[in-house]
Amino acid sequence: MKIILATLGTITLALGIIGIFLPVLPTTPFLLLSAALYVRSSQRLYDWLMSHKHLGPYIKNFREHKSLPLRVKIVSVTMVWATLLYCAFVVAKEWWMSVMFIAIATGVTIHILSYKTLKKK
Repeated sequence: MKIILATLGTITLALGIIGIFLPVLPTTPFLLLSAALYVRSSQRLYDWLMSHKHLGPYIKNFREHKSLPLRVKIVSVTMVWATLLYCAFVVAKEWWMSVMFIAIATGVTIHILSYKTLKKK
């Protein structure tokens, strides 16, 4: 069972990392799930993830404060809109696809902005 959980943790970690670059794929839930799977399967993998230079503080801050840094919010919302507006006006062949892309961008933006902004210490 530990091997399965560690494998699932690695898959969700990869999805979380991909989500950093693909605005529609959520980063935070995948990273939190990775941490949860690693803590149940491998203390070594969990310790590695939590001590990671970039991912560790991100996970810790979110778990402790249920908030996102302002920079993360700005970059996320900007990337979502840039990508989905491109899709809506360049990629979409039908009007309803454009509406769908804009609706997705709106929903993701509302979701991101619904989190508190992490105050710097």
